[in-house]
Amino acid sequence: MSSVTLGNSVPNFASKSTGDKTIQLSDYQGKYLVLYFYPKDNTPGCITEGQNFRDKMAEFSALNTVILGVSRDSVRIHEGFKAKQCFPFDLLSDQEEKLCTLFDVIKMKNMYGKQVRGIERSTFLIDPNGILIHEWRKVKVKVHVDEVLLILNELGA
Repeated sequence: MSSVTLGNSVPNFASKSTGDKTIQLSDYQGKYLVLYFYPKDNTPGCITEGQNFRDKMAEFSALNTVILGVSRDSVRIHEGFKAKQCFPFDLLSDQEEKLCTLFDVIKMKNMYGKQVRGIERSTFLIDPNGILIHEWRKVKVKVHVDEVLLILNELGA
């Protein structure tokens, strides 16, 4: 499966998620979709990023936008993370790395002086017609959610 590119349609995908659901891209036709990839549940940066999306959820909803988080953690781990952090959005489990591959977010990273394969923190904005219209790679958690909101406001979402 090749990677998606800006300006092109995102293939309809299906993924297991919190709430005992299987989510498909087509479920969100007519809405903007923010798909954010993060390395691991219950780690400091990932907690902060999720909380930042959570805390701005009303603004995203007002802009006809749905948030979905994605990592390689299991749905069971996601359920605990979502409940503990009171996330009002679903988390997708990508243990087989199908979405990670589609969005090309698996990278070699340095961790404690060793090279490891992991998710590069990235976010993708998909328009109501399923077109990838914006991407952020190597995301800096502190300002990221405001950057996403800025683009949505510019689009007049």
